[in-house]
Amino acid sequence: MPDQSPRAGRPRSEQARGAVLSACTELLRQGGLRATTTDRIAALSGVSKATIYKWWPNKYAVAVEAFLSRMYAESPDPDTGSSFEDFRLAVRGMMRFSASPDGRIFAQLVAEAQNDPAVAAELRERLIAPRRALVRVIWDRGVERGELREDVDPEVALDLLFGPTMYRLVAGHAPLDETAADDIVRAALSGLAR
Repeated sequence: MPDQSPRAGRPRSEQARGAVLSACTELLRQGGLRATTTDRIAALSGVSKATIYKWWPNKYAVAVEAFLSRMYAESPDPDTGSSFEDFRLAVRGMMRFSASPDGRIFAQLVAEAQNDPAVAAELRERLIAPRRALVRVIWDRGVERGELREDVDPEVALDLLFGPTMYRLVAGHAPLDETAADDIVRAALSGLAR
């Protein structure tokens, strides 16, 4: 989960935090990343701009936190007792998220990160790293249970399992659906399973 500690000053009000994240999500859905501003987030949430800047360094950090909470809701750690099933459910969740309107906005964040090192760092540190840590738990469990090969670099394995969803999101060349998720996991695990 993302770091919930405040950046400075007194602790955040969870009600205000929720209002800011909801407002940001709504604005992103209405007009996209470039049309979402801290001023608009403040106006819609009822939380002052100064307070928002105490808790987040910029609108991108607010957007990343909003997306992280939505990604966890769509693709939690299922822990079914089967690596195949856990990865299948996790990739399906990522596909669902990517196929949603939120997925298109996430693609905008990824695009913005290509030109802005601060956005790239925010995305890596607060969204991608925690997400990879969660799916790394699935990998480690599978290795411990003897289902997955221990001689495979886990980072490469996770790229094989989750990279196709990002590629499909950005390139738009193939569907983002449950059938695709199942096919990707089946193909990847044919080389990763013991």
